[in-house]
Amino acid sequence: MVCEHLAVLERELSAMGLPVTFRGKAWSQNCREWVYFPCVLDLTALRARLALPDCVEDHIHRGTHDGSEAGFFCSVCHDGVMGNHPNDSRGARTIS
Repeated sequence: MVCEHLAVLERELSAMGLPVTFRGKAWSQNCREWVYFPCVLDLTALRARLALPDCVEDHIHRGTHDGSEAGFFCSVCHDGVMGNHPNDSRGARTIS
């Protein structure tokens, strides 16, 4: 389970029946636990609805050869909850 700053989002996505596609240290030493879901996260809507704390930052990575993602990163705990990048969604469900 990710840190308390992101746990509400992870629990909600899991309760929706979305499978975890990856969990662990994602792509740098500055990551603790990142969890990925096969969906598109509406960052603006989720931030407002879940009242995420200031330490939770938007993270958008549009990779050309190393994948792409969009989600939230906790700058205190170095955890992340990620979905697909909106431009690379392959018809994935949008969560808002």
